[in-house]
Amino acid sequence: MEEYIVSARKYRPTTFDTVVGQQALTTTLKNAVKSGKLAHAYLFCGPRGVGKTTCARIFAKAINCLTPTEEGEACGHCESCQAFNEQRSFNIFELDAASNNSVEHIKTLMEQTRIPPQVGKYKVFIIDEVHMLSTAAFNAFLKTLEEPPAHVIFILATTEKHKILPTILSRCQIYDFERMTVRDTIDHLKSVAAKEGIQYEEEALAVIAEKADGGMRDALSIFDQAVSFCQGNITYQKVIEDLNVLDSEYYFKIIDLAVENKVSEIMVLLNQIIKKGFDGGLLIGGLAKHVRNVLMAKDPQTLPLLEVSDQQRERYQQQAQKCETRFLYDALRLMNQCDINYRQSSNKRLLVELTLIEVAQLTQPDEGAGNGRKPRRLKSLFKQLIQQSQPKKAAPQVAAAEGGESSGTSESRGTRGSSSSSDSSSVRRGIAPKKAVGFSWNKLREKNQVKSKMQIIPGSLSPNDPNSIIKDEELDFSQQDLEFQWMMMCNRMPQRLSGIATRMKNMNPVIKDFPQVEVAVDNQLAYDQIMEIKGSILSTLRIYLHNTKITMDVRVTEQKEKVRILTRSEQFKMMEEKYPAVAKLRDILDLELA
Repeated sequence: MEEYIVSARKYRPTTFDTVVGQQALTTTLKNAVKSGKLAHAYLFCGPRGVGKTTCARIFAKAINCLTPTEEGEACGHCESCQAFNEQRSFNIFELDAASNNSVEHIKTLMEQTRIPPQVGKYKVFIIDEVHMLSTAAFNAFLKTLEEPPAHVIFILATTEKHKILPTILSRCQIYDFERMTVRDTIDHLKSVAAKEGIQYEEEALAVIAEKADGGMRDALSIFDQAVSFCQGNITYQKVIEDLNVLDSEYYFKIIDLAVENKVSEIMVLLNQIIKKGFDGGLLIGGLAKHVRNVLMAKDPQTLPLLEVSDQQRERYQQQAQKCETRFLYDALRLMNQCDINYRQSSNKRLLVELTLIEVAQLTQPDEGAGNGRKPRRLKSLFKQLIQQSQPKKAAPQVAAAEGGESSGTSESRGTRGSSSSSDSSSVRRGIAPKKAVGFSWNKLREKNQVKSKMQIIPGSLSPNDPNSIIKDEELDFSQQDLEFQWMMMCNRMPQRLSGIATRMKNMNPVIKDFPQVEVAVDNQLAYDQIMEIKGSILSTLRIYLHNTKITMDVRVTEQKEKVRILTRSEQFKMMEEKYPAVAKLRDILDLELA
């Protein structure tokens, strides 16, 4: 039986022309051989598996060739080349610095430099993983490296150039090897497969090239593994199964569903992916890379940046036509934030689910526009549940308001719609409804469009600034509206007010005598800080709650008023008692409180 040789060794380049992906470097080395202008020390650096040691061997062989070609290649037939091919050359020495890194090893090497070559012109010393030498060994090597004998050439190779002493770097010609591109790797794998008589799918080779991460040796090793698994017919499905790679089809499906706001189907896909043993963080990272590729495919100028197969490039272009650029930007931002928070999250699956839900809502239009403030987007997954929970008796009032708005003049529509909505909200809070005179919903919408572009941040507007208050606006607001706008205000506060913003998030503003608002603080320090920005806080609340009559009282709570802060477990228990559906959801999804 013929001895088996792995592809990385069997198809290792033997000439400069067969080196893949390093054309600039190999051209420079060939020109140096042709001209005879050789330095006494070279440093080859770059990631693993890109050809550093291979190029060092080819260069050493070409240097000592007795009859080099006109292109600067070794002839392969002279005595020096034959001795190198048969591994019996006394002019070329290889030293692994990882296991020979002491001063004694370097001194032994220095002794060998004194003996001139018997055949050829130079003695070439190739030191691999040179960064593994100890500091003492580097220092012992310095003098010889600076002024070596005329017949000695050093070729150093390393994957970590930053670990080498600057005094060594300054004495070498430095060649930085690049990572292999996916295209170059695919082409090389195609040639190897053709020589071995192996059938393949280009998408399968693209998966191998991406898995190799720029290293040709890694790509050939994975190629051998795939050949053993696929029995001579490398297909895409078999390769992703063998390498445990998530099928890119999932990424295309998730983005297609997100554009159509199909949250439920995305959750089903996520469950399938997790059941196959893939981590949620891996999914987010792969999906972010996929969205990035879709974004690059939207512009012909950035299309060459896609390191994928030709079939995949066409699919990216097709999906790019369906997706808006703004959607892709926002999706990348959300997934990047999820990736940052993933390791710190105690419930990683929930974090991934929330991120995918947010991505699926990016193209969903805002609902309820024109109600006095920008609404929170309704989640389509729970939209039906929210509509079912609303009391049915409120439907005629809403219908009446909508009917009034769709008929008659704009003035009459505004009056009828306003009285209906304000009466119903006032009755729910026990407040006597106010009669709206000359009110127009169209005018209110125009005001909302202007204010939605404003970012009212405490401290950014003066309390006396006339632009910070919209005159003659007295809309009703609920306790829930107040708490929501209070929290949004805290989130918008600048960095210089981050301390008081954190304290304000724990405060609970209360409507005492509408529209009077009361805020209770724990201590005098918090009271003083609130009073310093009270005017800006009041201006913000008046604008976003659409009521210029709002007043705010701040007081320090008495000791007996302070309550114990509940733990997360206690808060969740209270939530279960108040909302039984939460407990049911926990049981269905088999969730645990971290």
